[in-house]
Order: sequence, then structure tokens, then C-alpha cells
Amino acid sequence: MSLFARKPIAVADEQSGMRRVLGAGDLVMLAIGAVIGAGIFASLGTAAAGETLADGTVVRYGAGPALVISFLLLGVVCGLAALCYAELASMIPQAGSAYAYSYATLGEIIAWIIGWDLILEYAVGNVAVAIAWGHYFDSLLSGFGIDMPRWLVHGYFQAAKSTDPSIAGLIETAPRLLGIPVLVNLPAFLIVAAITWLLVIGVKESTRANNIMVVIKLAVLALFVVVGAMHIDPANYRPFAPNGWRGIHQGAAIVFFAYIGFDAISTAAEETKNPQRNLPIGILAGLGVCTLIYVVVGAVATGLVPYEQLKSADPLARALTIAGLDTASWIVAAGAVVSMAAVLLVFQYGQPRIFYAMARDGLLPPFAARLHPKYRTPHVTTILTGVLVAVGAAVADDAATYDLTNIGTLAAFMLVCVGVLALRIREPDRPRPFRVPFVWPVALGGAVACLYVMRGLPSSAWIAFGIWLVIGLALYFAYGVRHSVLRTGRAPIANELDGPAH
Repeated sequence: MSLFARKPIAVADEQSGMRRVLGAGDLVMLAIGAVIGAGIFASLGTAAAGETLADGTVVRYGAGPALVISFLLLGVVCGLAALCYAELASMIPQAGSAYAYSYATLGEIIAWIIGWDLILEYAVGNVAVAIAWGHYFDSLLSGFGIDMPRWLVHGYFQAAKSTDPSIAGLIETAPRLLGIPVLVNLPAFLIVAAITWLLVIGVKESTRANNIMVVIKLAVLALFVVVGAMHIDPANYRPFAPNGWRGIHQGAAIVFFAYIGFDAISTAAEETKNPQRNLPIGILAGLGVCTLIYVVVGAVATGLVPYEQLKSADPLARALTIAGLDTASWIVAAGAVVSMAAVLLVFQYGQPRIFYAMARDGLLPPFAARLHPKYRTPHVTTILTGVLVAVGAAVADDAATYDLTNIGTLAAFMLVCVGVLALRIREPDRPRPFRVPFVWPVALGGAVACLYVMRGLPSSAWIAFGIWLVIGLALYFAYGVRHSVLRTGRAPIANELDGPAH
């Protein structure tokens, strides 16, 4: 059978053993929980100010106050991709998100590549979010006069790559075990462990926790906008685009991390009531709300202080501090801790379900397709993902993960756009509960726009992405190609419960 054999949509629509408990409102809140997080609270500063080495070499040009244009550009790019996601999600309401859509439209090997890419979006991206959470939490504790040992808030690789002498010096001063410096981001490890436990016990419990965190993060951002707007200096908007279109483009490529996550709710398809209706609503409404919030927050941040001063790990809190608004700054920092916890929850929710879908198709070992007998969650892959992300967050360098996450996600978005066109050509008469309007310009425009944003990423990201794809293809030909349910004709592994049902 061809490597490009497609999984019939009739098979993709099979009933799942998961519980359908989520409505459209839950999905919109999940989208906000996923999208508004580390991107707006952490990478906004670099997108505005750019990145320059100690010797003055410019690594990336910043957008300056034109950051709002970068946000609008990304809103259009992601909007085109979101329309394509909405059509496929309504037709193929399966837990695998872009992986499942590609399997039904472009074939097995493309589906594997997309599934492998999505690890970059969810698992690798969550390593960066967890590390950022750990630093915000450390700052929050410092506000109460609690100072953790530095070797417990910086991972080994972060210290090894840092140009900050106070961090790099930890390599020499940290305690040693068998001669190796003990440097771990303990808060990042613990928050991932806690969220993993929450996700194992049930999706409804997880969405309740997410809804609470989303309300808090929206309140904090509203505080930033209201307080910051009263202290805007119009002079900070000049020059509006200090690096021209190049700065806007590269700023968009950096801050794309802020948009990652709206697609995560498509992994909830098998736990959604009436997914043909609710998934498109959740995807499109969630993205629209987040884009509006980003534009407003970006406009206030760049008007509050000169854009060069936004470059920090906590740009929103820093902007308020520079403006002399210390109380509001502390509240925003506290809100960032809650906000990024919500992102961790949604991404940790999505990754196990993609593994689950791939294992159900035989492309991963059968143990990954097991559901908990009581909670009906994919507990094996949830725990496995939690362990990998927690360990990575404890020792890794967050800067190295942002670009890799961005390029992998953009590649997935691009192929989803192509998949919509492929299915329109192959099966034009198939019922589509949601149809992309003006499908050819929208889908082609989405694919080209994703590729254009990818071009704004540095060459190191492309090299790392190429290596990642080579590793993924090696695994596919070593295991997946020989165990694929579609290729071997075996019965699907779906709905396997790990023990007797309760």
C-alpha cells in the first residue's frame, strides 16, 4: 500500500471511549487558556525591541510600536488557518487534530510528519512555557521576601548558555552530585507534575480549573490596559516602525509563539458535545477574542514606555514598574503565573490525545492507546508527556525551544490549509457542517502566509527542524510503517481500557 494511503473519513468518525462533556463555551475558554500566556507575557518584549548580541550584532530586528501590525498580521495568518481547521474539525471530529486531518486528506506519511511536528508545538513548547512559569513564580515569591536558592530556579543548560554572569556563574557555585553541578528549575518541574495529575483525573475537572484561570488572566490584562492607558506617552509611538517592514516581519515570527494554541481545542473533538457545531465556534471565536486582546495590549505596552525597555522576561510587569506603577506590576506578575499555568494545562491536554490517536492507528505502540478505566482519559500518554516535559523544563534552556516550536507549528498549519483543498478536489460532495468561504484564496493564502512567517525565523531553526524531521521519519520506517492499522488491515486499537471499567 502506498505511503500516501488515506484513512477513510468513515473510520475517522468512529465513536470514542472518551466522555463528551464539553460545550462551545468550554472550547472558547480552552482556546483563550491556550493562546494567552507565555507569548504575551514573555516574548512580547523581544518582538518589540529585537535581539542584539553583546558585540552589537543584530540577531533579529524588533517591530517597535508597530508590534500591533505584527499582531494583526499574525491574526490574519492564523485566521486563514483557523477557517481550514474549522472545516476539517467539523468533518473529522477526532482527537488527533492536524494529524487526523492530514491522514484523511494527504495520506499516512504526511500524517506522521504532522503528528511528529505537533510534538514541537505541544510538548517542546510547553517546556518553554514551564520554564517561564518557574521564573515568574520565583519573582512572585521574592515579592513576599522568599528567595529560593538560584540553583533551584535555573536549569543546567540555561546557565550554560546564559550571557548573564550571575546565572552563568552558577555552574561553578552550585552543589555537585558525582561531580556534576545540580542546577534544576524546581518550580517548573512541580507545576508540570501537578497539571499532569489534574489531567489524569478527568477532562471536566481540568476545564473547570482552566475556566477559573482564564477569568483571572483576563482580569489581569484588563487591569494592565486600564492602568497603562492612563499613563501612555504619545512620544513613545515615534518612530512607529523603526526597522520598517523587516522589523514587523521578524517581530511577527518571534511573537507567533503568542498565537500557538488555538488549534489545541481540536484535540478535544472526542470529548465535545455536538463537535460538528461546537468545534468551529470554539476555534474561530477563541482566535478572534485573543487577537483583539493582543492588539490592545501591544498598543498600551509600547505607549507606556519606550519599546527598547520592554525587552525582559516579564515585559508587561516591567513596563508598569518603569512607569512607577509597582502595585499594578506585582498584580500583573501574579496574573502571569496563573495565565501560564492555564497554557500548560491546555497543551498538556492536547499532546497525549495526539499520541493516543497515533497509537490507535498503529503508528505508535498499543500502550499509548489505553484509556483509564475510571476517568476515561489517555492516562498512559498523559503521564509519559508529563514526565518528558517536567524533566525538560527542569534542565533546558527556554530560548532554544521558542523558534523550534514556531516552525513546527507553522508547518502543521500550512499542511492543514493544503489538506482542505485536497479534500475539496477528491470528495467535493462530502457533507461539510462548516465550509471555508472562498476556499481557494483562503486556503492557498493561509499556506503561503504560514510559509512567509516561517521565513522570518533564523537559519538555526530551519536546521534544527530538518534534523527533527529526519529523526521522525527514521522512527516511522522503523516502527509505524510495519504496524500501521491502515497498511496491515488489522482492526483499530480504539477504545482499549486499561483494566476493568468502573
